[in-house]
Amino acid sequence: MSTGSARRRWLAASAAGLAWMPAAASAQAGAPSDSAGAEEEVILVTAQKREEDVQDVPASISVVGGEALVRSGATQIQDFAGYVPGLHGENRGTAGGTRVALRGISPLGANATVGVYVDDAPVGSATPYTESGDFTVDLLPYDLARIEILRGPQGTLYGASTIGGLIKYVTVAPDLDDFSGRVGAELFGIRHGGEAGYAVQGMVNVPLVEDRLAVTASLAHRSTPGWIDNVQTGERDQNGYEQTGGRLSLLWRPAEAFTVRLSALYQELDQDSVSTTAQSAAGVPVGNGRSNFNYVAEPFRSEFEYYSATLDYDLGPATLSSTTSFSRIERFERVDASRIFGILFPLLTGGAVPPGVTPFDNRITLDKWTEEVRLTSASGGRFEWMAGFFYTGEEALNEQLVFALDQDLVPIPGLDPLATVAIPSTYDEYALFANATFRITDRFRVTGGLRWAHNDQTFRQVSAGAIVPAADRPGESSEGVWTYSLSPQFHFTEDMMVYARVANGYRPGGPNVVVPGLPATVDADRVTNYELGFKTRLADPALSIDVALFRMDWTDIQVPIQSGGIGGLGNGGTARSQGIEAALSIEPAPGLTFGANGAYTDSELTQDAPGVGGLAGDRLPNIPKFSGSLTADYSFRPGPRTEARIGAGLRHVGRRLSAVESNPLAVGVSAYTALDLNASVTLDDRFTLRAFARNLTGSEGPSSRTLIADGLNQPAYINAVPLQPRTIGLAVDVAF
Repeated sequence: MSTGSARRRWLAASAAGLAWMPAAASAQAGAPSDSAGAEEEVILVTAQKREEDVQDVPASISVVGGEALVRSGATQIQDFAGYVPGLHGENRGTAGGTRVALRGISPLGANATVGVYVDDAPVGSATPYTESGDFTVDLLPYDLARIEILRGPQGTLYGASTIGGLIKYVTVAPDLDDFSGRVGAELFGIRHGGEAGYAVQGMVNVPLVEDRLAVTASLAHRSTPGWIDNVQTGERDQNGYEQTGGRLSLLWRPAEAFTVRLSALYQELDQDSVSTTAQSAAGVPVGNGRSNFNYVAEPFRSEFEYYSATLDYDLGPATLSSTTSFSRIERFERVDASRIFGILFPLLTGGAVPPGVTPFDNRITLDKWTEEVRLTSASGGRFEWMAGFFYTGEEALNEQLVFALDQDLVPIPGLDPLATVAIPSTYDEYALFANATFRITDRFRVTGGLRWAHNDQTFRQVSAGAIVPAADRPGESSEGVWTYSLSPQFHFTEDMMVYARVANGYRPGGPNVVVPGLPATVDADRVTNYELGFKTRLADPALSIDVALFRMDWTDIQVPIQSGGIGGLGNGGTARSQGIEAALSIEPAPGLTFGANGAYTDSELTQDAPGVGGLAGDRLPNIPKFSGSLTADYSFRPGPRTEARIGAGLRHVGRRLSAVESNPLAVGVSAYTALDLNASVTLDDRFTLRAFARNLTGSEGPSSRTLIADGLNQPAYINAVPLQPRTIGLAVDVAF
């Protein structure tokens, strides 16, 4: 059994059984940017776990600034993905509920292909038992310095489940010298929404001891109105939600060479029903096209806690660093599975009970500890190096409950509960890694890395119910994996570079469902990336160009398979993703910047994958062949104490398929183009009035579209997630 879009995919492919495991601003020019001119050309990133100019990193990276997200009204990955080459988010109708793909490596099962970091520590599970492929941490942007998006496998420095790439949230660090802060409020309206939405936020930085101790605190709350109606119950605007987030960070420098940074972060989401609409199996929309027909509400709730301690000691020739983190994720959601399992009631009772209502509850908890210790040489020498140790330990529980109710929502004796499933699991990984750059000449250098990782896993499947066999089965696995990277680079000038990169990454395997016909364990799958890139930055006129050609070879793909109506995972088939990413930014006049970016991605199976109904040559699901954007930003001073900005962005996502082409349940997901605008006026560097419009043209998307099969394995209906309708907002911020 599974939840979210992974669950819906499993439901679409299942017969009468239930599955235990799920089936399943930019330095890179063209994305939203904080740059206001040449004085901010140098953008520092930590992609290689040392601070350096993004133009010097021999890899394809985009950087989206936190301020740019705030100005544009973007609050989740779906809002900015279209401005980042090669990044695609398939939203499942809630903030944080996004299947993320980079460079065409889309999850075919339940395990994520793109890793997520908050500052220096990973968050989210490395295993499929918490359905990590369907949920990506979405942080409210008010307290973010930037988001770094690293394309291609990052297995050497960042480890497991980064075969497509990495999303790294970098939070604002405390300032030891200056007291500062800001507060803001926002009012916005969504077309078809029943009421206005609002947001309030604030942050403050307080130096407690000059040059020694400082603390940063922030708090944000956002209320988003619903805009989807329910034709089954008559409820209007059923998909509203509330988000609340807060962060506390302390920076202590007891000595010039020693710093300690402590951070605590909390975020919660409470949604009345997910933002999905329904269509008939033939694609005819239910109701007004912004409607669903769920018998019961489909709420979604999530809580994310994150605590970290980072210690850095400058030894002179090298810096010794330690990062310890603990994160906890709790998620609950209910899906109305009445049109899947409710129709089975007559079959299960010999016609004594008519079709009924089957709410499907899923509760997932994940506790994750990480520890990383590394020794990093000083930057700037002929030979730079890094060596480190990493550990992570996970404890997770996936609980699933399917009710059997009559049309009056009363439990049916003898059928209720229809199914109960519990999947407790553990994951422990140890890794050693090293990375080095050797400057052979002033213009030619080589960067390489190596990582060895070993993981041990356990899980247990416990089940009972009217449509699942009673079971209490344990499982365990153990594996070791090597990953590597190699990047020669040649600098024509200080601001013009060509590089090549070969790198690989892996997703952990694990124990499998104990059922005849399924393997006892699933092996890790791997992606090897071959890349040729070019980066340049000119001063007059200010011009930035990044281009990368890539090929990704995916082997031992983890795919959902079934035996006797029970779903698990297996390894099957190979795939290839290849294409080109390009981004350009030019400032033809002071304050005026034009940007463009795009990606062409050809991703397909190169061997048959029976588990997902795929044949060699089939396109991988939910990957557009082309996506891209155009941006324009103009900043100017209408007066000596006033600064103004005007920005526009046009994002396009091409047509995709919901599943591999040969799968009989594959349906088309149409292309869309959306226009975003923003403007602001700042007086005395303190008072800012902002306005924004997202999806001004009212494109309906969709972000995703899935054909659901009923319990008899017949097409039942299509579940779709449209883009959020036109959203217009006005905000005020006061800095102090």
